[in-house]
Amino acid sequence: MIDREPLDDPPTPAQAVRCLEDAAAFAAAHGERIDLGVPSLVWGRGQERRIRLIRDRIPLRDRRILDVGCGVGQYVQHLRELPATVTGIDLDVRRVTTGGREVPGLMGGDAEQLPFVDGSFDVVLLNEVIEHMRDPRAALAEVWRVLVPGGHVAIYAPNRGFPFETHGVCWRGQYHFGNYPLVNWLPRPWRDRLVPHAAVYRRRDLRLLWRGLNYAVLFHGALFPAFDGIRARHELLGRVLQTTLHRAEGTPLRALGLSHFVILERREAAD
Repeated sequence: MIDREPLDDPPTPAQAVRCLEDAAAFAAAHGERIDLGVPSLVWGRGQERRIRLIRDRIPLRDRRILDVGCGVGQYVQHLRELPATVTGIDLDVRRVTTGGREVPGLMGGDAEQLPFVDGSFDVVLLNEVIEHMRDPRAALAEVWRVLVPGGHVAIYAPNRGFPFETHGVCWRGQYHFGNYPLVNWLPRPWRDRLVPHAAVYRRRDLRLLWRGLNYAVLFHGALFPAFDGIRARHELLGRVLQTTLHRAEGTPLRALGLSHFVILERREAAD
């Protein structure tokens, strides 16, 4: 049922370094909206793998797809190549304006008040975005509304078990971009003071978000980082890390994964 295509080539070393530099520069330039996260700025195996994992479980080809929190439109652009009819929406109008120069069809808007009629989409993608929402439960209710019956939601969201905080930290009034070890393992009040701009979830935290919203959980797993940057610099080390940890996603070690990966199906509301 699910067709596959080969992965894109991994980023070159120069692209990997540029990606980190661009993300750091973006974070610095948009510090007042770091609560919205840093969008994907380069395409590699990691991003391609996220699409493939979704395609392994639900059909995407020729579907109407909404990418909520689309940033500059990287996923919108590549999902359209399946092909699919893809719309991107983001709260930060500057991002969609910037991305729209190369990816048409991006729009500004709030996930909690989606500007679409009921049943507009077959699939909604929430890729590392719910952690930045004011009210993710309200957004999931809106997503339910714009989905067709039997439609699907694909969610990637940060896992509290991952040993690094990837959203940077706030310390003494300053935002510091980067990955910081063990922050997610601190007691919740301490962790949230360091990272007030992004939530993090255990499995039970996510279940509470969609409880009572007429979704069925088709899949709830985890994924480890893609290590594209490491592989671009050190091919053998990157391959070992990818092979070892991607296999670990099917074991109890997934509790230490980077992100939750969830597929929900829209069910009809009870009369």
